Amino acid sequence: MISLYSSDIKHKEDELAIQYLPAVKAMSFRLKERLPSSIDYMDLSAIGTEELIKLARRYDEKLNDNFWGYAKKRVYGAMLDYLRSLDILSRASRKLVKAINYAVEEYRVDHDDEPTDEQLAEILDESVEKIHDARIASSIYTVMPLYDQLQVGDEGAALAVVEREELVLVIQKILSNYSEREQMIIQLYYFEELTLKEISIILSITESRISQIHKSVLQKIKQSVGDSDG
Repeated sequence: MISLYSSDIKHKEDELAIQYLPAVKAMSFRLKERLPSSIDYMDLSAIGTEELIKLARRYDEKLNDNFWGYAKKRVYGAMLDYLRSLDILSRASRKLVKAINYAVEEYRVDHDDEPTDEQLAEILDESVEKIHDARIASSIYTVMPLYDQLQVGDEGAALAVVEREELVLVIQKILSNYSEREQMIIQLYYFEELTLKEISIILSITESRISQIHKSVLQKIKQSVGDSDG
């Protein structure tokens, strides 16, 4: 009798997980759209599915009557944890990413366009392979929460002593100095989770300009946090 009851519970748990598999696949696909080609959609989907099954097996509907509401954030978090586990930015490559970002902005001022990996390699006296890998790592980090992204670069150390609530206030203050359109870019990218291409179509702004605004906001936040810490 007990074994039959246990089997029935497991069956319900499996049905619950199966019911939301399409949602996990859709989430994986949306995240993949914002990532470089080196990241496999199937890996993201597998990580999300594994987490979904774990959540279904310990879900108690008496405590929470909305399973997907309970599971969504945790499934997405598992995918982000997977990306973090790739150790995509060593200390050396963090410095290179910072140098690349600076070089890109300098190049854009003179040419109104972004340099190629080959051009950056020549400017920074680095191999094309190192430049390519660092830019991929940087593009992966752009899907992370702001707190993760702000760890990139030497200024990121200051954030270790900053409370998240304080950081939110810093971000709000900095965004208030941007135009309504620029604020909307941050809103659409981080909170609506749209791709740069989708935002470009909605706001009629080039993807390059959107990327530039994004990097500018992050840099100003770092500087503000560093100033307040000092």
